[in-house]
Amino acid sequence: MASSPPSFVQLAAHPIRWRLLTELATGDHRVRELVDLVAQPQNLVSYHLRQLRGAGLVTTRRSSFDARDSYYHLDLERCAQALAETGALLHPALRLAPAPPSPAPASGRPPVVLFTCTGNSARSPIAEALLRHHTAGRVETASAGSHPRARLHPEAVRVLRERHGIDVSGRRPRHLDTLSSRRFDYVISLCDKVREVCPGFGPRSRKVHWSIPDPAGGDQLAFDRVAAEIDSRVRHLLPVLMSQEVLP
Repeated sequence: MASSPPSFVQLAAHPIRWRLLTELATGDHRVRELVDLVAQPQNLVSYHLRQLRGAGLVTTRRSSFDARDSYYHLDLERCAQALAETGALLHPALRLAPAPPSPAPASGRPPVVLFTCTGNSARSPIAEALLRHHTAGRVETASAGSHPRARLHPEAVRVLRERHGIDVSGRRPRHLDTLSSRRFDYVISLCDKVREVCPGFGPRSRKVHWSIPDPAGGDQLAFDRVAAEIDSRVRHLLPVLMSQEVLP
């Protein structure tokens, strides 16, 4: 007697859940945004989100801008693990391994990425440094804040140095306004508050949101956790950036 399909296959095979997974793969969204994106009633979207949360594929985080809101986030690491396990169940030779990122974009010029958060003292400079590190500078990247602090948070400097061997001690936060004349292919907000006020950077700019808590009020472990989450998100962003054709 044939066994039942793996739980990941059963979950992902449903058309609405697949649409939700697809939309969340690009960034974090509030439930009302997902309702618009998948064009389904809110009660139905909420039901399928609960199914995905129950499987550990999707998590929620209370918005730091409006505590009545929550952001839904797709755990890409968990998805990769589930896909690998699914392939192995069908045949041992089908066990999937993550492909290394391409060394350069498929064609055109390298993409230009801006990371934003409120103070530009922790989350966005960590993301900027990690993307530059993982691409060896082949992707142009910057970061800025809506209300920049006077200096980088010492714990942000520490975690980059200790975990990744990156020295950002000489960097200073900057205001979003200082970059108003520049154009970016991707503008990635890491803060729920800055998402609401971040300006546009040209018609070709693609906005993405990562709802990441501010570690500034926490201890060393809070910075370690946030840096690890940002690193995971940046590594999953790499194949997207490297596969994009960006015209001059």
